Amino acid sequence: MHPFIQGIILGLTLSALLGPALFTLLQTSIHRGWRSGTFLAFGIFLSDVSVVYLALLGALQLINQKNNYIIVGVIGGSILIGFGIYTFLHKIHIDDNSNGVEVRVPGPITYILKGFFLNIMNPFVWFFWISAMVGVSATLEGDKHAIMTFFIGTLMTVFGADVLKVFIAHKIKDHLNVNILVRVNHFVGLFLIGFGLFLIVRVFFKF
Repeated sequence: MHPFIQGIILGLTLSALLGPALFTLLQTSIHRGWRSGTFLAFGIFLSDVSVVYLALLGALQLINQKNNYIIVGVIGGSILIGFGIYTFLHKIHIDDNSNGVEVRVPGPITYILKGFFLNIMNPFVWFFWISAMVGVSATLEGDKHAIMTFFIGTLMTVFGADVLKVFIAHKIKDHLNVNILVRVNHFVGLFLIGFGLFLIVRVFFKF
């Protein structure tokens, strides 16, 4: 399967992750309008790009010898499996208080910076992107072009999904409940576990 397609598949799964950024995005769209939500989504996108770029530099330096591919691939895949287990077991809390999205100074820059720092300050964002980069880099044997293609597909998909959420936020809010969110978390957790196993098996298969 082409790396870009694989990246899109991972991006679609990440789009369903339930975290502070997602709920803030939905709440901002509902209470501040679609323009503010779009700017917030763009800030989140910029933070993801920044983390992925830094992770790419580190991964390429780490995988500078062919003998490291298996070790790094197993570590990266194992971390993704752990992240999937955490997501599967993570408890859901719905907060209807709109104070969580209060913005004192309205405007595009405010929302872009809010989205950027909200996302980049989440340790799980770094944890996930770094582990994904390490695992994918090992699987693709350090092919920089293929790695970049994979994550371009992932990031474009995540951003596109976030923008879509902005436009349908009102409809989503009417249907949100704990049971639905728990099922989504279970699905995402199982996929991440499967993706981590895929990376590990793929690394051994190549060798």
